[in-house]
Amino acid sequence: MTAEETAEELTPGEIVKRHRLSTRLWHWINALAIFVLLMSGLSIFNAHPRLYWGSYGANNDPAWLQIDNEGQRGYLQIGDTQITTTGVLGSWEQPDGSRSTRAFPYWATIPGFYSLATGRLWHFFFAWVLVLAWIFYAIRSFANRHVQRDLAPTRDELKPRNIWQDIKDHARLRFVSEGHGTAYNFLQKMSYLGVIFVLIPLVVLTGLNMSPTWNAIAPWMLDMFGGRQSARSIHFICAFLLAGFIALHLVLVVLAGPYNEIRSMITGRFRLSGESAEPEPVVETAKETE
Repeated sequence: MTAEETAEELTPGEIVKRHRLSTRLWHWINALAIFVLLMSGLSIFNAHPRLYWGSYGANNDPAWLQIDNEGQRGYLQIGDTQITTTGVLGSWEQPDGSRSTRAFPYWATIPGFYSLATGRLWHFFFAWVLVLAWIFYAIRSFANRHVQRDLAPTRDELKPRNIWQDIKDHARLRFVSEGHGTAYNFLQKMSYLGVIFVLIPLVVLTGLNMSPTWNAIAPWMLDMFGGRQSARSIHFICAFLLAGFIALHLVLVVLAGPYNEIRSMITGRFRLSGESAEPEPVVETAKETE
């Protein structure tokens, strides 16, 4: 029985099991790992705050993105467009009142002071956490058919009119599907599949391609990404797409009802959309069935 078919038998306001333990564990481990990786990655980026395309890049080479300063003025430059970012990027005040010309401020980095070596230690350790958790989650999710049953879009969902309807529902802040919230809608499925099977693998592979050791093992992969500097640029872009996804995800959680949403990702229990005077007994939905 599918999650949608099970949901039709449920009553609005009823409390159901929504997320498997493996999904909940991966969610929180993944969230911690990505936050640490983003902040330690910014610390590493501070050592050379420029991005290039191709195999080589140094201070005198043209960069497609750079964060720099002119005296006390900080700026972000993308191509020919330059944006003043004084106080946030390129030039900002430290806790002791002095000014720093590092690209990203201390509060956005791990560690909270400039240390390339320490930043790398944090980054490499949590990269392993991310990779091992992803491997476990991917194997487990295919084995229990979570991907095939809950994340793969149906033929009906792929129809243009239904995709457009889902976009309109999100624009109107109507997030609940016909399953009272037990089933993912089309945009959720696409975003989760994109993050799990596109962005995370890309960020891992491009990170590997910045390692000379990995280049010696698989030189063909460096060519596939167009060179080390291109791999670094793609790594940076994927990292910020992940940051954007997290920001949007948090906004939607707040709009959809943070207590119910967060509880479901901690305990697995979720109250179906609708009103109910008294809490209902906990029941199982297809999502929890192994």
